[in-house]
Amino acid sequence: MPKKNFRELKRDEEFEQRTIDLARVTRVTSGGKRMRFRACIGIGNKAGKFGVGVAKGADVSMAITKGFNQAKKNIINIPLVNETIPHPVFVKFGAAKILLKPARKGTGIKVGGAVRILCELAGISNISGKILGSKNKINNVKAAMIALSSFKKGKVREKKEEKK
Repeated sequence: MPKKNFRELKRDEEFEQRTIDLARVTRVTSGGKRMRFRACIGIGNKAGKFGVGVAKGADVSMAITKGFNQAKKNIINIPLVNETIPHPVFVKFGAAKILLKPARKGTGIKVGGAVRILCELAGISNISGKILGSKNKINNVKAAMIALSSFKKGKVREKKEEKK
């Protein structure tokens, strides 16, 4: 089978897209205020791959398109163990602090805000977590990206099913 280049790999995969944050931002110039839109877009294949992109545009659709293209460039793979993360992790990015812990099957996603969207897009169906510090969605997403990219890419052993 011939090798595919980077662009063909990105084109073949199907990613679901969700808007994490959409804001109207202004820049004050000597001629007045110039308005633009900032979009924070998350994409994922619900099988361990996800990415986030932040971009600005003259209108909402342009900002979303640019954010989607940016997110495709920032794809992260995470190893899933029984539909959860391998171990607990705590990350601080700016004033945002994120604590993520693995959970048993059937628990669901018990994380709030923007981190919940990332977990859904990545395919993590059982996770527990807490957002501490900042309420800034973009910083919380960046902290979650750092936390989820910190897992080793090596072979992860499957945990044995616990008997009740």
